[in-house]
Parts: sequence; C-alpha cells; structure tokens
Amino acid sequence: MRIGLIAGNGQFPIIFCKKARDAGFEIYAAAYRQEADPEIAAHVDELEWFHVGQVNRLIKYFKKHRIDQAVLLGGIKKTKIFKDLKPDIKAISLIASLRHTHDDGILRAFAGLLEKNGIIVKPSTFLLPDLLAPEGCWTRRKLARGEMPEIELGWKVAKEIGRLDIGQCVVVGGGSILAVEAVDGTDATIKRGGGLGNGNAVVVKVCKPNQDERFDVPAIGVDTIQTMSTVGARVLAIEAGKAIVFDRGEMIRLADQHGITIIAFVL
Repeated sequence: MRIGLIAGNGQFPIIFCKKARDAGFEIYAAAYRQEADPEIAAHVDELEWFHVGQVNRLIKYFKKHRIDQAVLLGGIKKTKIFKDLKPDIKAISLIASLRHTHDDGILRAFAGLLEKNGIIVKPSTFLLPDLLAPEGCWTRRKLARGEMPEIELGWKVAKEIGRLDIGQCVVVGGGSILAVEAVDGTDATIKRGGGLGNGNAVVVKVCKPNQDERFDVPAIGVDTIQTMSTVGARVLAIEAGKAIVFDRGEMIRLADQHGITIIAFVL
C-alpha cells in the first residue's frame, strides 16, 4: 500500500508517518520548505521538498510514484504567502478561479484538483482517530463560577468567524471578546487576548460549522498551554470529537501545574 503525504509544519506529519508505517504503508512525502521538520526524512520512503505554490510539480511527483491517495497534514504559516509563495501556472489558474482566497476555499479547490488528477484526499485523522479530543474536563481545576457564560460567548463568536473562514479561536474575558484569530494564528491570538484578561482569560477553539475533515482541523498541544500560562489564561475550551490533541498527557500535566482548566464538550 502507498500513500502520499503533503507535509507542513508541526508534529502531525511525523506522528502520521509512524502510524502509517505500522499499518504497512509506503509513504511518499511532499514537504514544504521552511515549514516541514527535516526529521521527516527518517520516517518516509521517498521525500521531495517543495515551495508553496508548486502544484503541477507536486502532482507529477505523486503520479511518478503511482500515488492515488494522500493526506494534507501540518500547517503553513499564513504570513508565508506574502514571502515565499512561488505559484506555477496550475496554482495561478486555481487561485484565479476562486471567488475568495480564504483558507477553506483554497484548500477545497486544491483537494479538488488533486482528485481530478486521480489522487483522493483522505481525512486528516485517517489512521489517527485516537488524537480526537475526548469529552469531559481533563484537569484538576474545574470551571469556576462565571466561566461557562464566557465559554458560551466565545463558542458563538468562534463558530461565526469559522463560518466566515477567518479563524477558529477566540479569547474572552469579563464578558467581552478580547481577541479573534486572524492570519497570525492561535498562539498569537492567545497572547493578544490573554494580555488583556488580567489573569482570567478564557480561550475557545472550535471547528468551523462546515469543517472539511480533510484539512485545517483545529489542533492543540503543549505549546497552547505554555502560551496560556505566560499570559495567565485560565480556561481552554475545545470541541469534543472534533479537535486534534497532541501530547495529551503532557498537556494535562502542564495545565495542572499552572492551574489551567482544559475542557472538551459539544455545545
């Protein structure tokens, strides 16, 4: 069995590679320069490095190795499109055909183009359903009085910015929206909002209302808790069964150390 991997930053691509190899897959990786971890070379059968926008070359690479299924894992810094985008003719045509160049629109169109070329894009949790967030409060610290209304407000706003394809994370405090995720990403949003929360900020991160499970599923990890601890944010609320969780045990240990609540549920 063969599978293609389109790899961005973070640990997700390497976690997937280990699981895929255990399942008997040969892995042919297309890794984005200055994004994917070079360590990925030790976990795949074939590796080629690409600039963002080299769509035609990527398709040719997969066809050369007879790849008919692939996953898109790991992020691409959104600010990178202003610095290191090198679109080929196929990428330019793809973008020109879009009404909006929001994340979902680009990714759906990209996946559609791959599938037109015989490469089926699998869900990002393919082979890794155990990474999805289980429901419940994971930490010693439970929700304090007044924090549930903050979560409900943040949830409502986060779903709306998700519907508009702006972001997935909102920071709430004192009944007000302190920060909304934009191109700077989740950690930057937590820093902006948490700095205004006077030690009582609530972080909410959810799926978009029409989330495409093939890509851009919300993910959290140890870095999320570390960032929250630096600004005194007290609660992280995520969507059970939807968010991807990395290093859950270490996340909980660190959250307990800093008196942070992690709770996953469905509203």
